[in-house]
Parts: sequence; C-alpha cells; structure tokens
Amino acid sequence: MNQYVFEYDHQPAFDEAEFLVADSNADARAWIDRWPDWDGRGLAIWGPKGSGKTHLADIWRRRSGARLVNAAGIGPDFFDSWQGGNLVLEDRVGGFSESGLLHVINLVREDGGYLLITDTAPPARWRVSLPDLRSRLAALPAVAIGRPEDDLIAAVLAKQFRDRQIKVNDGVISYLVLRMERSFDAIGTIVENLDRLSLVEKRPITVPRARRALETIFLDSSPDGET
Repeated sequence: MNQYVFEYDHQPAFDEAEFLVADSNADARAWIDRWPDWDGRGLAIWGPKGSGKTHLADIWRRRSGARLVNAAGIGPDFFDSWQGGNLVLEDRVGGFSESGLLHVINLVREDGGYLLITDTAPPARWRVSLPDLRSRLAALPAVAIGRPEDDLIAAVLAKQFRDRQIKVNDGVISYLVLRMERSFDAIGTIVENLDRLSLVEKRPITVPRARRALETIFLDSSPDGET
C-alpha cells in the first residue's frame, strides 16, 4: 500500500523572541540593538549561509520600518519608487550593478536613512571596480556571525521539533548535534526529513531513525549520490 504524506508549509519564525543568542551571534545581535547608533548610518552582517543573518535583518526591518530588496531588485523601478527611509539589502548572489549599488548607498545616506547589508563575506572584501563604491563598502561597519555552537544547535533543533509538534528525547538531539553539519540550514533539512520519515512509518523518532535521516541527507548531497 502506498503511503501518502500531506505537505504543510512550515514558514521560519523571525520574531525577536525566536532569535537565540549565543557566542557566535551575540556581537551581531548587539549591533541590531544598538541602532540607530550606527557609524556611517549603515551596517553589514556577514557569515555562512544559514547562520541567522536573515533573521537578524528581519528583526531590524520590523524595528526600523525598512524596505527589503535583493541585489537583483536594484533597477529603474526601484529608483522610480524610492521615497527615502531605511533599507535592507540581501542576496548579492542575485547580481548587482556597481553603479546602482553606489547610487543606493548615496541615496540612503543623503535622505538620512540607514542601510543594512547581509552577505557571506564582509563588503570590504567584495570584488568591485568602482573606486567610490569600494571606498563606501570599506567604510561600512561589518560584524560577523560564526557557525553555531553545539548548545545553540541543540536549542534550535529542539525548537523546530516543537514547532512541528514532534516529540523527541534528549538522546536524539545529542546524537544529531554530534554528527550534523554546523548550520541552521542543515537543522531545517534534518527536521524536515525526520518529520517525513515519522509520518510515513507512523513511528516515533529514535536514534536509529535519526541515523537513517542523516545517511539519506549525506547521500543526496554527494555527487551522483555516491559516498
């Protein structure tokens, strides 16, 4: 008999209370709390994918009323609709025009607004050719978020299981923490896989099932499915 699993949309919670502070992200959170006391009216938060940059950016966006735009969204329509204020700029991978980005930075500054940039590298290290843009980026305060430590990973795992109303014991959490990739993206993938496995098999999540989920994720992420 075929097993059918209904898909539910589990949206990440970006409320302030949901952000768990640890050594890896404490400096970045302190900068968010320090606003509007930012040198140069801007800040860059950088760190590996899945480290919590977007969560912090969303906390600041809600506080400041900032507009969110990704790099690919900086074009004629953006400038035509610009009415001043604060801005969050994410997703440099989407590509950006150096002249357009320089124009954005100047617009925000001239209008008395604040700019928050998130990326996997500090803006001072971006490869840009425009001297003025390079100078602006080098002057932007930048704070790093490191990879989450074990205690933070365990807390986020437990929370995501609770969010899905999944009961797991401490032994499962400890097993996963010692063996998984150190990122929030990996946490989401593991929880989703275990949720699906539990629904299909109609069994509670145990250490053997956690092992199977990790093995499946590892095989799926290997080239050609090879270990």
